Amino acid sequence: MNEMMHVSSNPHTRSRMSTSRIMFFVIIALLPASGFGIWNFGYRAAVLIAVCIASCVASEFIYEKLMKLPVTIDDLSAVVTGLLLALNLPPTLPWWMAVLGSVFAIIIVKMLFGGIGQNFMNPALGGRCFLMICFTAKMTNFTYDGVTQATPLALIRDGASVELFKMIVGTIPGTIGETSTIAILAGAILLIVMGIIDMRIPGSYLLSFILFMGIFSDRGFDINYLAAQLCGGGLMLGAFFMATDYTTSPITDKGKYIYGIIMGFLTFIFRSFSSAAEGVSYAIIISNLLVPLIERVTVPKCFGKGGES
Repeated sequence: MNEMMHVSSNPHTRSRMSTSRIMFFVIIALLPASGFGIWNFGYRAAVLIAVCIASCVASEFIYEKLMKLPVTIDDLSAVVTGLLLALNLPPTLPWWMAVLGSVFAIIIVKMLFGGIGQNFMNPALGGRCFLMICFTAKMTNFTYDGVTQATPLALIRDGASVELFKMIVGTIPGTIGETSTIAILAGAILLIVMGIIDMRIPGSYLLSFILFMGIFSDRGFDINYLAAQLCGGGLMLGAFFMATDYTTSPITDKGKYIYGIIMGFLTFIFRSFSSAAEGVSYAIIISNLLVPLIERVTVPKCFGKGGES
């Protein structure tokens, strides 16, 4: 009886899926988009990816050494942050700006709030938005095949037509990792198969966005228009790789659906009524800030006496 009454200290549920293992699979899943970005944009994309990863890892290491904290770079979260940040940058961005964005993402967004598991927004998106505010012209300058061109979403806003096949394959101007829908979905399928993410957040995000665009836009449920909206502006990359961040997304099932719907609505608002043609980054960050409220209203009630209080 005494043995049966003994309760060990938490955690009581253990899993072989450690943080470093999860981050490793995320890195593997991002390789198709990274590889295509390097093939599509050339050596400058490879340089920015290397610079962002090195800057993020170095920033975390130096901060923890200065603060006399345990060094945690072996959990690979800084590598993921650097890779995601790089994939959200235009290949023509000067390398020193990428360093600034990486330092901001790690030091300001992540480490000053307690490190991994404590940040209030996705660090990579925090770094990207920081660069968007500070260096708008450089962050919105897209060059493809040596020619400065507008992105497909910008062309759609101006009433021009776009080639959907090129958007699916990825031979279009844009950020390093957002252009190829095929490469992004290949990585997303790996994460789903491995159980790293599920379809609650990306599914509700994409479906609600389609519904809002179809119902309230002047194009209605035009298949080509909606497909172009889905394939452009980093929506797929954001839905599968950044909106699903464990730290900044809800833990409850109902909360995940609500979170996805909010992101879909905000992306629709930004793309339809703001001066920006994209809107995914801001939609995810604003939704990150709403996660504590979403979890508060969706957390299951406790069992037993006093559970309603």
